[in-house]
Amino acid sequence: MTETISAPQALAPATGPTPQKLKRSIGVVGGTLLTLSCVTPASTLFVVVPDLFSSLGTWAALTIAIGSLLCIGVAFCYSELGTLIPSAGGEYAMVSTLAGRLAGWLVFVLSLLVVMIVPPVIAMGTADYLAPVVDVPAPVAGGAVMLLATLAGLLDLRANAWITGVFLVLEVVAAALVAVLGFAHSERGADALVHGTVAAEGGGTSTVTAMMVVSGLAVALFITQGFSTAVYLSEELEKPRRNVPRTVLATLAISTAVILVPVVAITVGAPDLDALTSGDLGAMVTAWSNSAVGTFVSLCVALAIVNAGIVMVIQNSRVLFASARDKAWPEPVNRALSRLGRFGSPWVATLLVGIPGAGMCFVNLDTLYGVTGVSVTGMYLLVAVAALFSRRGAHREAAAWRMPLWPAVPIALIVVFAYILTQQETSYLLWTGGITAVATLYWALYLRPRKDTRWLVSIPDTEEPAGA
Repeated sequence: MTETISAPQALAPATGPTPQKLKRSIGVVGGTLLTLSCVTPASTLFVVVPDLFSSLGTWAALTIAIGSLLCIGVAFCYSELGTLIPSAGGEYAMVSTLAGRLAGWLVFVLSLLVVMIVPPVIAMGTADYLAPVVDVPAPVAGGAVMLLATLAGLLDLRANAWITGVFLVLEVVAAALVAVLGFAHSERGADALVHGTVAAEGGGTSTVTAMMVVSGLAVALFITQGFSTAVYLSEELEKPRRNVPRTVLATLAISTAVILVPVVAITVGAPDLDALTSGDLGAMVTAWSNSAVGTFVSLCVALAIVNAGIVMVIQNSRVLFASARDKAWPEPVNRALSRLGRFGSPWVATLLVGIPGAGMCFVNLDTLYGVTGVSVTGMYLLVAVAALFSRRGAHREAAAWRMPLWPAVPIALIVVFAYILTQQETSYLLWTGGITAVATLYWALYLRPRKDTRWLVSIPDTEEPAGA
């Protein structure tokens, strides 16, 4: 990694005006509600998990469990770096400060790729779960959800925490109902969870291999990925050195339970292996109960998707706001993206996220999950690299939450994530690699020649007393 920012510059930028800061207005409860809503357990369970069932069958739960264990190490890295460098820039601010400006720029591109594309595609899933009530084309439903999320994103963050909290309760209820129904209609014992089988296309069964599990880990990491949203909110969390790690670790624990328990229940409760592999969870719920319950669960999932859209728009707008504040773009763009509205939200950045997102609902994005899985894995790898440098120079004595088992945790994560990347489909690697290559070209031709005036990562004051 080259061009590492010196510790004094990283901790207190010496050039330019004092960076504009977001308002600290939420505590650990509000932060956890917002972050959990970004994980969106119910929509993840109903939209993303079926892809794992189709390829991994009875080992979907095992794959998610392994991914969640890996995420504990990732959560340690995010907790330490998020309290050492509490910035709305999230990963890119952390990595830029500790591992170098180019590495930080590439992390920014990977995170932007994840957070810009995922919301509209998940939003399009709303149509499937509104079907019991109204028939709406997927692009229209997705576009409407993105516009609604954009309007909500313009409000005060505290108000959004309560809005998303209400929606979150409904989706947790839906996930719990699926778990209860699945366990109540068990067709196989717990031993099915340790014997990997999946329905074959021509009939019969097929064995799931360990390498298939490794390949599926990229999607499994994506399933609980939203816990990292806490570091994007670190500028708006009160007492960030205490509340960022609490929010990160609590969100990971809760989201893992809310997703993994129903997955286990579905695995043992599916009528047969063909039904499990098909991943039609709505049909299973209806078969276990009745159409009214199926409709209730579907509507809860639809609300969960709206909830996820709101939080993702909030998160994405903060990333764009921070990148403009850190001079990533030509000056007119920086000025526009860094403007704050009457509610304290970056309104131009919010509109720039939400309106194009609504338009993207009319674009075919079949490779989304593969590219997103590669991007998330690459982003986690670079965050782990940054964690190796978190205790050198001025950072060694800086006030921050410190992870246990350092540096073993980040080293192990780097090795595992590098191996997971080698097992992904070539097309997904090429798509992600092509985007990062273009980003590197922008860095080489525009940002690097202007290193004194562009991409100046700023770390706002935590505004905490020394003993907080």
